[in-house]
Amino acid sequence: MEFSWGGGQESRRLLLSFLLFAAWEVGSGQLHYSVPEEAKHGTFVGRIAQDLGLELAQLVPRLFRVASKGRGDLLEVNLQNGILFVNSRIDREELCGRSLECSIHLEVIVERPLQVFHVEVEVRDINDNSPLFPATLKNLSIAESRPLYSQFPLEGASDADIGVNALLTYSLSPNEYFSLEKPSDDKRVKGLGLILQKSLDREEAPELHLLLTATDGGKPELTGTVQLLITVLDANDNAPVFDRTFYAVRLPENVPDGTLVIKLNASDLDEGLNGDIIYSFSSDISQNVKSKFHIDPITGQIIVKGYIDFEESKSYELIVEGVDKGQLPLSGHCRVIVEVEDKNDNSPHLEFKSLSLPVREDAPLGTVIALISVADKDMGVNGQVTCSLTPHVPFKLAPTFKNYYSLVLDGALDRESVSAYQLVVTARDGGSPSRWATASVAVEVADVNDNAPAFAQPEYTVFVKENNPPGCHVFTVSARDADARENARVSYALVERLVGARALSSYVSVRAESGEVFISTTRALDEADAAGQRLLVLVKDHGEPALTATATVLVSLVDGGQAPQAASRALAGSAGPGSALVDVNVYLIVAICAVSSLLVLTLLLYTALRCSAPPPEGACGPGKPPLVCSSAAGSWSSSRPRRQRVCSGEGPPKTDLMAFSPSLPDSKDREDLPQITGESVAKVSL
Repeated sequence: MEFSWGGGQESRRLLLSFLLFAAWEVGSGQLHYSVPEEAKHGTFVGRIAQDLGLELAQLVPRLFRVASKGRGDLLEVNLQNGILFVNSRIDREELCGRSLECSIHLEVIVERPLQVFHVEVEVRDINDNSPLFPATLKNLSIAESRPLYSQFPLEGASDADIGVNALLTYSLSPNEYFSLEKPSDDKRVKGLGLILQKSLDREEAPELHLLLTATDGGKPELTGTVQLLITVLDANDNAPVFDRTFYAVRLPENVPDGTLVIKLNASDLDEGLNGDIIYSFSSDISQNVKSKFHIDPITGQIIVKGYIDFEESKSYELIVEGVDKGQLPLSGHCRVIVEVEDKNDNSPHLEFKSLSLPVREDAPLGTVIALISVADKDMGVNGQVTCSLTPHVPFKLAPTFKNYYSLVLDGALDRESVSAYQLVVTARDGGSPSRWATASVAVEVADVNDNAPAFAQPEYTVFVKENNPPGCHVFTVSARDADARENARVSYALVERLVGARALSSYVSVRAESGEVFISTTRALDEADAAGQRLLVLVKDHGEPALTATATVLVSLVDGGQAPQAASRALAGSAGPGSALVDVNVYLIVAICAVSSLLVLTLLLYTALRCSAPPPEGACGPGKPPLVCSSAAGSWSSSRPRRQRVCSGEGPPKTDLMAFSPSLPDSKDREDLPQITGESVAKVSL
């Protein structure tokens, strides 16, 4: 980096710091250095870390890196001292060709947090290229009859350098016949020519050998030469003459093959073959020009025969010759400058340079998510690109430097609402019609532990029978966490307290993974325990920091003969899986009782109807029907008839009916008992 200030070392440092600070504020983090081309490896360029305000100790932890689009590894940074130096050979002509401005654009990227800095390193031209002619030998055939001050065009030399280093002057070896034509004021015309100063005499000098030298303006000067071999011819009195010696034509790019560029016309005052003219391109023009244009040798029409691209070349210089058909042919020359007009034929190009994903949902506004570069090969308004982003998203595009944008956070994120965004960046140029390109990026929102676990109900009521065995499952509580992964994984625990002289965990326990409540494995609950217990179940997630919630479980101890019940005081419209299971058990018990009641009622009604109906004739015979009675002690007595009427013994009436399997006497006693067949009917009265 070049600085040319006077004063002491301290003043120099203060002024440097001030200017760097001002450049930082105005240029959005842009630094400017310069280095000559062909500098040796290790050449100092600048203290880039210091100039950017970065601590040397933070370069490696913050993943300091330098990117240069399409420039390879020409420049490198020493991470130990923060110095930018030349890493490999820099050839300005290879980088920028004939462009007056040549610089290497560096992107300096550091992370934690993500920052981007833009550094321009100007490559200064040195005079390392000599002028170069198209050929080392040029043959010219000139009739001795040519009049004085006739002009003979030559192709000038070219110099790959720029500025003063490419400013060429020409000199001709001393001779009495020719002098150099004054250079054209039109900068587009690179050629020069010879002017005949003395009449030629073939018999006196059939050939002339001249040396044309081109010298550039660099320090030290470099030169290039071409040998001119001039053959003096006998014959033709008149050479072909073009209507004009210079033509300028404008041609749109991308025109199809066969498009007419211009029609040239030359005339010759001679007659016959000496007046017939053949048109052709000069042998000095490049193969590239010949591959794109064709001249008709008879009509002089120049047409397009190759792809014309403004981005490849903005203009072409054509040297056209008109040669007559005389025995000693004479020629005339003209120049045609074809200027290519730009059309909007290139779409913008988008590239994501760096991504910082995923994005934490608690990231602050202004956080840089990605760096985007856009480019358009067209010129002027056709190359002016604007970028836009998918609407209605919490992000925005912020221009940083020329065609560079930062994708930054512009609104609050909530992963539980939207876990990812599919963003589309559209780049549109200013041409008519406009061309555009799109690029998409998926932005994932990283979870933070901002949601506490929540139970389905704040309070549960559970009825448990006494004397359940240890380890018996009583109830299950469940909580849900809206976060993801570890932040959503929950564990359950019982808030310990004393119940009398014993710990609560000696009665019940909670499984940490599932929230299942069990009778403690140390003892069973019995009537000696309190009839009701209030349990406080704690749930916490595994985030950092962990968040918690609690729920109350009311456990009531019921008599072993009663059916266990479960109830809950829940929020409106909410019920957990445990309470739903208890409700199902209650409804099932009620349904079984109802069906049993209907069955008993039907049996009683049927029995009453059978007892009240008159017996059929001869069914029981005369007299009272036999009875089978049972005493309170459970003994039986029976009569012989096959139909029996059963009544209860003395004592108050019973409210329920119980069926028994009575013990039968031995076989010898059973012979005296009445035989009861499948047709026997017992009527029971209560």
